[in-house]
Order: sequence, then structure tokens, then C-alpha cells
Amino acid sequence: MRYGRADAVRRAGRAVRLDLSAAVGGLRRACAGPGRERNLAAQALKAALAAWLTWLIAGWWLHAPVAFVAPWVAVVLVESTVYRSIAHGLQQLGAITAGTVTATAAGLVLHSTAVAMAVVLPLALLLGHWRRLGDQGIYAATGALFVLTDGAVTVTTSAARIAASLFGAGVGIAVNALVRPPLYLRDTRAVLRDATEEAHDILHAVADGLACGRWDAEEAGAWHDRALRSHRLVDEARSAVEWSRESLRANVRRGAVPVPGKGYDDALAVLDYAAVHTAGVTRTVLEVASEDRAAPRPHPGLALSYARFLCRTARALRLYSHSRFDAAREDELRTEVTALRAALGTLRRDLARSATDDPDDLATYGTLLAQANRLTDRLLASSA
Repeated sequence: MRYGRADAVRRAGRAVRLDLSAAVGGLRRACAGPGRERNLAAQALKAALAAWLTWLIAGWWLHAPVAFVAPWVAVVLVESTVYRSIAHGLQQLGAITAGTVTATAAGLVLHSTAVAMAVVLPLALLLGHWRRLGDQGIYAATGALFVLTDGAVTVTTSAARIAASLFGAGVGIAVNALVRPPLYLRDTRAVLRDATEEAHDILHAVADGLACGRWDAEEAGAWHDRALRSHRLVDEARSAVEWSRESLRANVRRGAVPVPGKGYDDALAVLDYAAVHTAGVTRTVLEVASEDRAAPRPHPGLALSYARFLCRTARALRLYSHSRFDAAREDELRTEVTALRAALGTLRRDLARSATDDPDDLATYGTLLAQANRLTDRLLASSA
């Protein structure tokens, strides 16, 4: 028993040390330069500032009867984007007002807190599911509870509570909009490039394996797993683009950066194709490499030709990602895509010469060629 407790203490100690190390690392990255950690730190400081300002005015200066409501509302409305602060602020005010008014009316009529809660809370919780209130609907029940559990129910106190909520929302939105309003364009570019680099690295790894004649099932399985996970990176990139566009809405800094335009949508489309193409190629290679599958292996000359095509594809993908944000590299991309088209022509001729009447051969070669055609067509269309 003593040893079990000692192990539990050691595990808890290691967990605490890991958490502290992660916190220190995050703080170091926030101080080192722009990034997610610095954005989080800035938003936390802004939320604290909004709460302090509202309490300073409502509590210390005006001595409002329910001053605590103002900083409570302000701190939760310093959202990740200015647009979200405004939208959630309106929804939250609507929910708090509805819950407060309903609870006040019930408290004045029923003269019993227990009975009023039994009547009001189910109504407030149902109201919280109204789609127009979004995920702020829970504040209807919260507002009702504040009314019914904070002493005598009076119209004056309830009106002061709504006014404090309005004031807190205004301060929270103003702080988020005026003090370093959040922008995520830099993060979006980083996520897009991370997704492109992963596709580039996978294609290069497969190309190296094919060029060297390695048909190891375990290695091919690892390539395929990475290719499947690359879809998650594409989804993260798409979410980052949407996040960036939202962060520019109602943002006073929007003139300082370009709005994510068609280049971002084109990059996402190419990444989608790259993820599908990479997964298709790695799946075919895995099937060929697996000992329990009867899929034929391409002869070394054809495998080398396909490896060259994959290297060209990987390089074109990387250049495409860079050219979306650096116009100076457009000519380099066009040159590479022209070379990619030539490589595809060579691959087609090699596949045609290697084709036999064997259905398994046709299935393997046809799959490889179809994946190559789709990605090349997409790169050609996007770089035009």
C-alpha cells in the first residue's frame, strides 16, 4: 500500500513538473515573438483590464447596488475576435434581460423564492436553447438565479442589474475593439505552410522509397498513416482562414493587413487535392508492399519515373504555398509547374509502355496515374 501511494505521489509530481514546464515554455514563446501564446496572454490581460475598469467605475466610483455584475459580464466578452464580442454581447444581454425580467415578475407575484425558482428556472432553461441566443442562452437562467437568490426582489434592483450588464458589456467590447484587437492572419499563413510542408515531406519520403526500390509494408503503412493525418492539418488550415476573416470584422486594425482573399481559398483547394492525392498514392504503395496482397509491383524503371514525378509534385506544392504570399516567386512556380507537366507526360508514356493485359497491373497503374493527373490539373489551374 505504501509503495502504491509513493508511486501515485511520484506520478502526481511528474505531472505537476510537466505542467509547470509547459507553462514556462508558453511564457517564453509569448515573450519571444508573435504567436498563439502571445495572443492568449494579450487576451487574458485585456479581460483583466476590462473587469478592473468596470469595477473601478461601477463599484468604487458610482457605488452601484449590484456592481459585481458589470465586471462579470465584461470579462467574458473579451472574446477571441471583435465580431464575436459584439455578437455574443448582444445575445448575452438578451438572455440576461429575459431571465431577469421573468424572475422579477415571478418573484413579485408569488412572494416565495422556492416557488418562484420552481416556476422560472424551467422556463429560463428552455429559453436558453433558443437558437437566436446561441451558446449565451445559459445566461437567462443565471440572470434569473441572481434575482431570486439575492435578497428581496425589487424592480429597482433588477433594473440596476440589467444596467450593470449593459455597462459591463459595453466596456468589454470596447476594450477588445480598441486595445490591440486580435488578428490571426499570421497564424493562418503558418498553418497553411505547415499543412503544405507535411504534404511535401510525405511525398518526398515516398519518392525516396520508390527510387531506392524499398517496398517495406511497415514503412508504407507509416506513410499512409501520415497521409491520413494530413487531412486534419487541412481542416485546421480551413478553420484558421475562417478565423482570420472573422477577426477582421468590426476591427479597427483591418486596414493594416490584407483581407484573406482568393489566394487563401485556392491554397485550401490545392491542399485538399494534395491530401487526397497523397492518401491515394500511399494507399496504393501500401497495397503493393503488403505481403498478403496480390497487387503487382511496378518494375524499377517505372517506380523511378513515378518517384521523379512525386519529387516534382512536392516541390511545386511548396512553391505554390510560398507564392500565395510572395508574388516574387510566381515565375518560379510557373517554371516548376511546366516541369511538372512534362514529368507527367513522361510518366504517362512510361505507364503506357509498362501496361499489360493483367487486370491487377491495370488497376495499380491506373490508380497511380489518376492521382497524378488530378493533382497536376489542380496545380495548373491554380497557378494560371
